[in-house]
Amino acid sequence: MSETTYAGSGPYCYSHSMAMMMGAGAPDVAVIETLTGSPYGMQLTEEATPYFDPAGWTPEIGIDHALTALGWSTHRSGGGDEHGAHDRLLGALETGPVLVGPVEMGHLSYQPGRTGPLGADHYLVAIGHEAGHLVLHDPQGYPYARLPWAQFRDAWRADTVDYAAPFTMRTRFVRERDVAPADALRASPPRALHWLRGDTAPPGALANHDAALALADLLSTRPEDVQEHLIHFAVRVGARRLADAAHCLRTVDLPEASRVLTRQARLVGALQHPLVTGDTATAARLLVDLAPTYEELRASIQL
Repeated sequence: MSETTYAGSGPYCYSHSMAMMMGAGAPDVAVIETLTGSPYGMQLTEEATPYFDPAGWTPEIGIDHALTALGWSTHRSGGGDEHGAHDRLLGALETGPVLVGPVEMGHLSYQPGRTGPLGADHYLVAIGHEAGHLVLHDPQGYPYARLPWAQFRDAWRADTVDYAAPFTMRTRFVRERDVAPADALRASPPRALHWLRGDTAPPGALANHDAALALADLLSTRPEDVQEHLIHFAVRVGARRLADAAHCLRTVDLPEASRVLTRQARLVGALQHPLVTGDTATAARLLVDLAPTYEELRASIQL
């Protein structure tokens, strides 16, 4: 099978938001996503929600790691009440765009079908305010979207998101060191190994090999618990970030790690059709095949 680098849409909200904030100095979003560390693991949370990212990892951790690896600094703030958050955001917008998030995606009513909280986190860029509305570049596919402040406030409070403070935002993006993307990728294996060890899983969560096998069992017994989440989000983002990491590591002469990541991308991407069509037995078999690849990836990076 020939290797063609994927290009197209996908739920890369924080990486696209970071690229917007970096402006002309931004690397490709595939590089940003890879440097967040998100491709290097899989988890099944205590609530039995699957994600194709490392156990214990969050987008907040990933954003900070990628920015540091690329030589950028930012000012992060959050917490407080809605009035203080309102003033803080409008004050920041006087000097430029603001990376906002996580927010609760279900309150973003310009997205069709969004009528209330979903428990889905999201990141976007605020670029202005007009007549009681925030103007947003939403990387989900909505440039210059307008949202009334009250709905934005409810989204930004993020009380359904368990990994960050409410009203979190990042400003003052400054490039402090000139780090070439290739150099940042070459320096990234220690961080990848940190996640692939699997010992960062919070209590009750499973990582990597164990997460894949447990998800296979879950699909065989209670597929309704996870099928929609996998179909609409987890498989799409998981397959893409693995494919992007494979491409990135291939460009910096880590061919064995790239080969394993490509196999993982193919296995995760292949889940979509059987999950949509209800063939959970095939999906479970793919996850059984995926399970040993996390140790293979760890070994390949240590070569």
